[in-house]
Amino acid sequence: MKTLQIKTAQNVNVNFTIANIGQRLFAFVIDNIIKFAYIYFAIKFFDFSLIENTINDNWSIKAIDVLIFLPVTFYSLYTEILLNGQTIGKKLVKIKVINIDGFKPSITDYVIRWFLRIIDFNLFSLIFVYIASLGLESNESLLTLVFIGGKLVGFLLILFTNQNQRFGDIMANTAVISLKDDVKFSDTILENITDSYKPLYPTVIKLSDNDARIIKETFKNAIKFNDHKTLIKLRSKIIEVTGIKPAHANDKEFIDIILKDYNYYTQSM
Repeated sequence: MKTLQIKTAQNVNVNFTIANIGQRLFAFVIDNIIKFAYIYFAIKFFDFSLIENTINDNWSIKAIDVLIFLPVTFYSLYTEILLNGQTIGKKLVKIKVINIDGFKPSITDYVIRWFLRIIDFNLFSLIFVYIASLGLESNESLLTLVFIGGKLVGFLLILFTNQNQRFGDIMANTAVISLKDDVKFSDTILENITDSYKPLYPTVIKLSDNDARIIKETFKNAIKFNDHKTLIKLRSKIIEVTGIKPAHANDKEFIDIILKDYNYYTQSM
């Protein structure tokens, strides 16, 4: 299973599991089912013959056709922007687009990914136009091969690149990660606490799950490498965010209690 390590603005390394080809293919299939369903119902419920009989201007008819099918054309672009890096298919499969530099993808990143789908999944369209221009459109076996080959470009790149990136991902500096919790207990925010545990810092609930995960990972690494400077910075950041007045002078003890308190309050809610 491939992983992606990102250094946050606080110089904390965070590891993400990269979505595999199966997850991305499943999301791709779901999204295409949604698009084909839209096309089916659009054709079924819109009376195109009535439009053609009512409007004599061919350009106006073409413009209406384009408007009706715009949601399909821009589907992956607007869904990833509105759903914070996810299409409906990605959301159901629990995968997400992120920027590999640790930032939230910009609209430009999403536009690049969407536009370059023409290479990743629709290269056959360009090649088809070229073949047709040569007068070879009657060669069905060649067109079938071109169709399949064009659709496979993106999937082959996902399969063989280090971070499972299609061409659009490479150019947009993005990757698709898995949001599923396929991790060990020691890698989660969970802590072993007893039923008799008495918390000390109730305002620890100002932290989010992501904050707790970053704190735990940083804390583990600092202890492992005996990094006192990082412990001091981590303690200061926790105090700044939560407003806690520490009852522990020792940084290690304080952070350890913070993690246990967070678990106590969040698990009991």
